[in-house]
Amino acid sequence: MGLSAIFIRRPIATALLMAGILVFGLASFMLLPIAALPNVDFPTIVVTAQLPGASPQTMAASVATPLEQQFAAIPGLEEMSSTSGLGNTRITLQFDLARNIDGAAQDVQSAINQASGLLPKNLPKPPLFYKTNPANRSILIYAIGSDAMPIQDVDRYAYNVLAESISRISGVSQVNIAGEQIPAVHVQVNPDALASRGMSLEDVRSAVVNATTDAPKGNLEGNRQSFTLDTNDQLFNPEAFRNIIAAYRHGVPVRLKDVGTVFEGSQSPRAGGL
Repeated sequence: MGLSAIFIRRPIATALLMAGILVFGLASFMLLPIAALPNVDFPTIVVTAQLPGASPQTMAASVATPLEQQFAAIPGLEEMSSTSGLGNTRITLQFDLARNIDGAAQDVQSAINQASGLLPKNLPKPPLFYKTNPANRSILIYAIGSDAMPIQDVDRYAYNVLAESISRISGVSQVNIAGEQIPAVHVQVNPDALASRGMSLEDVRSAVVNATTDAPKGNLEGNRQSFTLDTNDQLFNPEAFRNIIAAYRHGVPVRLKDVGTVFEGSQSPRAGGL
């Protein structure tokens, strides 16, 4: 009867063998790893650029398009998508799985440098990029607020203290801050006061730009010694801005406080809080 005859003649041993196989199978099944999706790290780089006040159409035409034209020539680029909003552009670059992410990052930096001549001259800072994994999502969100501190101070604490401390924790790949309220000094000019003194908004703008600069001052050269002039002409508080001389009329200085109101606020006063 072959191999089956052994099991027929020994039913008890056969039952014990089957029970042992069943127990071993159940134990092995519980130890099997479960993965609904394969653990694949797609080489992905995100490029961001900001131009405060620009419309989505301007961001797409003047910022996103020149960058995309340069990125399209990068070897191994499989997919590129971009989103342009009010004052910002976000471009996502996904590369082939065989492409080294560090080499791709160098190519992205080179492409940004090549596109710099085509980007608007008034960009506050060059486009930035960072590596990311599209499969990752935020797992912890903090909402920060205070009834005793101004929103600018809360933003400064979140950016300089909290975000830096969290980013140093092992396993944290990225920390994002939403709803930033970066401190800024605002100047609200009275058109009637300007007109009565024969001034324009350009006079005020030029005076503010020229009054708060941080440029080299030079050296004092002597016979035996040389001293570097280390001074900072930047202004940081509303009181200093109020005393800026915007123009002279009939030999009398016209200061900002004479033609408008200067107060401390945030760069985006209409943005929501943290």
